[in-house]
Amino acid sequence: MLASALAACGGDGDTSRPTLNWYNFPDDSGALQKAADRCGKESGGRYRISYNKLPRAADGQRQQLVRRLAAEDDSLDILGLDVTWAAEFAEARWIREWTGGDKRRATEGTLRVPLRTATWKGKLYAVPYNTNVQLLWYRKDLVPHPPKTWAEMLDMSRALARQGKPHYAEIQGAQYEGLTVWFNSLLNSAGGTILNPSATAPSLGPPAVRAASIMRDLANSPAADPSLPNQMEDQNRLAMESGVAAFEINYPFVYPSMKANNPKLFKNFRWAPYPRVDAGRPAHPTIGGIDLAVSAYSRHPDLAFEAALCLRDRENQLTAALEGGLPPTLRALYDEPAFRKEYPFSQEVLSSLESAGVRPLTPAYQNVSIVVSHTLSPPSAIRPESAVRTIGDQIDQALRSEGVIP
Repeated sequence: MLASALAACGGDGDTSRPTLNWYNFPDDSGALQKAADRCGKESGGRYRISYNKLPRAADGQRQQLVRRLAAEDDSLDILGLDVTWAAEFAEARWIREWTGGDKRRATEGTLRVPLRTATWKGKLYAVPYNTNVQLLWYRKDLVPHPPKTWAEMLDMSRALARQGKPHYAEIQGAQYEGLTVWFNSLLNSAGGTILNPSATAPSLGPPAVRAASIMRDLANSPAADPSLPNQMEDQNRLAMESGVAAFEINYPFVYPSMKANNPKLFKNFRWAPYPRVDAGRPAHPTIGGIDLAVSAYSRHPDLAFEAALCLRDRENQLTAALEGGLPPTLRALYDEPAFRKEYPFSQEVLSSLESAGVRPLTPAYQNVSIVVSHTLSPPSAIRPESAVRTIGDQIDQALRSEGVIP
């Protein structure tokens, strides 16, 4: 009887209060754990949230979630999905649709493009937690005025190389998702898309040839780091911090890293919008980030929807931005003084997000991405016309569940 009375009081040993398991990327800043603790406390004792860290690599994250959802594991409640997974998970009926008041609260004040990543067949299946977009970072001591186009950047790199100065343009060239993002950003900026609007067939065409040509041209120019075929975001960051590069296409995490690791170089570290393909056409860099979904097998779906909304509310998104460097998905936070101070490039990020492109929304996205990154690797060996034909043929087979994915 005494034990029952103590449990009813809701102390630390309270087993009557449901534990909601939140699976998300590993966060070293502590911002996600703070969000979980805060939301559990503010629930008034109705639930607690256990933050479970997924593997660091996106492929490992997806693999763990897919295996457990395929086994109908009911210990999963809130899922942190990469922005390319919602269609696949929704089509497999692994996640629940957001409806009614939950949907209204999820969409209210949220940036438009992040919401597109959480939508499939006109229905909302997740709520954007954080977002991300690449900018052009450059050294002001080498380049007084940043290039507006890829052609201008290559010309500047050649000029710096002739002067014997740092001249690399760091970009993700390894055979992985980052290479697909590079191609998709160029393709969208050239006015094209990988798939047609209904996601039933490849689109590509001349814009894709233009995108592949830019990748090849950079890889065969002085702008190319010798390690380009093996480089990912973190290798790009380290190269820029070491002083061998003049330009870098990367996410905002490079700003606090440069500030901490190379204060001298940081004084000349500047940012600009993602380079354009054509001077008269705006750039459309590819959006990133994490969306929160509720598992179809959760034993507490109503509480999970409520908790997911709390995890991405104003206070928690601001904490994630200031402590974890994650750009928020709530439009109002871009006018927040604390955020603008920590993110002096916040308006460039916001502008990029409002015109950002998305990766193909299809349950077959993983296959599409593999086809693109395999065909375009290494960038120096790209033959634009034949590469685009290959990508189109293999994507068509993938969408029809035919052929062998490379």
